[in-house]
Amino acid sequence: MSFTRTLRAVGGAVVAGALLFGTAPVASADQMRNDQWPLQKFDAGSIWNISTGKGVTVAVLDSPVDGSHADLTGNVLPGKNLITGSGSADHGTGDEADHGTAMASIIAGHGHGAGGADGVKGLAPDAKILPVAVPDGSTGPFGFGPALRYAVDQGAKVVNMSFGNGESSVSPEEQQAVDYARKHDVLLVAAAGNEGVSTPAIPAAVPGVLAVGAVDEHGDIWKKSNFGPHVKLTAPGVNIRSAGSVVDVNGKYRSANGTSDATAYVSGAAALLRSKFPDLTAGQIANRLIKTASLPADQQGIALPDQHYGYGSINPLSALTKDVPAGSKDGPFPALSGGSSGPSSDPSSAAGDTGGGVKIASHKGLSAPFLILVGVVVLVLLVIVLVVVMVAKKNRRNGPPPGGPGGFGGPGGPGGYMPNQQMPYQQQPGAPGSYPQGPPTQPPGQ
Repeated sequence: MSFTRTLRAVGGAVVAGALLFGTAPVASADQMRNDQWPLQKFDAGSIWNISTGKGVTVAVLDSPVDGSHADLTGNVLPGKNLITGSGSADHGTGDEADHGTAMASIIAGHGHGAGGADGVKGLAPDAKILPVAVPDGSTGPFGFGPALRYAVDQGAKVVNMSFGNGESSVSPEEQQAVDYARKHDVLLVAAAGNEGVSTPAIPAAVPGVLAVGAVDEHGDIWKKSNFGPHVKLTAPGVNIRSAGSVVDVNGKYRSANGTSDATAYVSGAAALLRSKFPDLTAGQIANRLIKTASLPADQQGIALPDQHYGYGSINPLSALTKDVPAGSKDGPFPALSGGSSGPSSDPSSAAGDTGGGVKIASHKGLSAPFLILVGVVVLVLLVIVLVVVMVAKKNRRNGPPPGGPGGFGGPGGPGGYMPNQQMPYQQQPGAPGSYPQGPPTQPPGQ
């Protein structure tokens, strides 16, 4: 399947530093950090008092990553280079590594200098980045499948896919790779695309993938953010400052617009949650992000999920601190056929929770309540039989009672037992944990 690098299709237009920041030779530490408006919007200082993403590996399927960048040193694992077919992916330089380095820094940059006050800081500064360099314009039959399987096998718990392959359907190999990741409890996050159209992009539109659109500093949707019923969340994606591998007037940094950057912020938020709540499944992590998402004031009351906003823009601090029921193990994703998407801390999953709050009876043998019911019925019948026998003996001594011979009600009569009767399970629509539904907003004419 054709596979087009996000630098063109999804990764937003890079804004030259000279245009944004004049001719200043080097941006000050305060200026560089102030340029990272999402960190201020999210109240990153409060977030890092709760979680920094420690212990979580985030795979970045992208161009290579410049692991020697001052803001990334020590946070980038060797990974694998599927462009060359050999070697690691953490030694990228120049244009070839600019996009991958940017995504890695938004997720797990730690800054540099005293207290990490200089340079770019990511949303999960203690997470580890597993770079998996993928080909640009690959015509191979397996698309991103091999890269995704490699990331899963290396222990990644979140996979960032800030790209689109230009196709509107997923290949069997790619779908199998997505299912493989879900069965290993890995959260997949992908960019919706930067054309401002409703055409589904792969992998964002693949069932089981968290598709992300971009919003600006005011929470309004970016005009070039792709949309559709598959979009689940939005995140900051306009004027995003990040590290890079190409030197501009500020050093090795860049500023860009795009759903690529928004996707990296969602992956960073997921890393924070996976570190804070290690017992939650990937679907339940997505559930926390969705249940704590928000909309701008002028969009309050719209039916969710909206085709542009999804369920809203992420609020990592709320996702870390609010009391959100775990819900179904699959969260907002469709249940996998032929197996679970991962372990579950939600007892309802044993009863076949569909993810929408409707419980389906399990058919894995007889349940304990049913066996207890059978025991009670048998006991009652024994008591009745005993009473009947005693009455009959008394009648034989005293003669037949008036009105003729007595008898015991047959099946279906008062007190009778229906051996084939079953106890139906009552479905409970709208149970806690269900996702709000409403008529989706129709996309603009194309």
